[in-house]
Amino acid sequence: MLAANMSWGLMSPISKSIFLIGTISAISLTTFRLAGAAIVFWIASLFTRKEPVSGRDQFKLFWASLFGITLNQGSFVFGISMTSPIDASVVATSSPIITMILAAIVLKEPLTGKKVLGVLTGLSGALLLIFSNGFPGNTASQGSNPVLGNFLCLCAEIAFSLYFVLFKDLIDRYSPITLMKWMFLYAGICCIPFSWGELLTIPYAELPLEIIGDIAFIIFGATFFSYLMVPIGQKRLRPTIVSMYNYVQPLTASMLAVWWGMDRFTLPKAAAILLIFTGVWIVTRSKSRAQVEAERAARQAEKPMS
Repeated sequence: MLAANMSWGLMSPISKSIFLIGTISAISLTTFRLAGAAIVFWIASLFTRKEPVSGRDQFKLFWASLFGITLNQGSFVFGISMTSPIDASVVATSSPIITMILAAIVLKEPLTGKKVLGVLTGLSGALLLIFSNGFPGNTASQGSNPVLGNFLCLCAEIAFSLYFVLFKDLIDRYSPITLMKWMFLYAGICCIPFSWGELLTIPYAELPLEIIGDIAFIIFGATFFSYLMVPIGQKRLRPTIVSMYNYVQPLTASMLAVWWGMDRFTLPKAAAILLIFTGVWIVTRSKSRAQVEAERAARQAEKPMS
């Protein structure tokens, strides 16, 4: 999850740089991501063990694809095209909170004080980092429609939180390659009909090499690699812990700005890093539903027989 979110952390400024050339729209970039990743995952599946997927699970994979990829990535890319990277990052900090609440409602995960403290600690670190004048793009324009853009970014976080919570049992049954080759296939099929006309009008021969490199990173790094890592994390971690790594995204973007010489490392950044990873650690130490139930059963067993 750390590796996946580090890749996603680079996506906001890179996506914004692609949109600035004016020839690639949000729907076109989304199609590049989904269709490109689908092709790569299907090629990768030729070199892995084949897993049969039942018709019932195919139906579930379609809905998992809808929440985890189509609505999540589509809403995010459209949102970032209308708002600023810093606004999108602030909205993204809501993901662990949404996931924690949904996990408590749907999966009956305990809403412990330690878990709440960890989420809020990580949130404070992410917000401190974003507002410490170190996030790339915080001096850029707010975008063409920041209200709608921020709302779409929020929809993206809600969709991804639902994916974490609702489909954990499905994720546990199949390998990451099998899951993602079908999910991205369904996502690409949903997206292409809406973008086909725009894809035909893009002057591919005139695209700068830097933009082609940015698109390649989004397909291979921020999509194929990241989504290959996510099911591995989902199988081993509870939904709230998985979503906590979302706070790494603004941290990665900020550190990239320092590396590129666009920003410098300051005391607030150091404090933000400490808060983010402290928050993640606290949440990982919180009790799961199974632990709480085991402790309750042990207390019942220890009670003297009346």
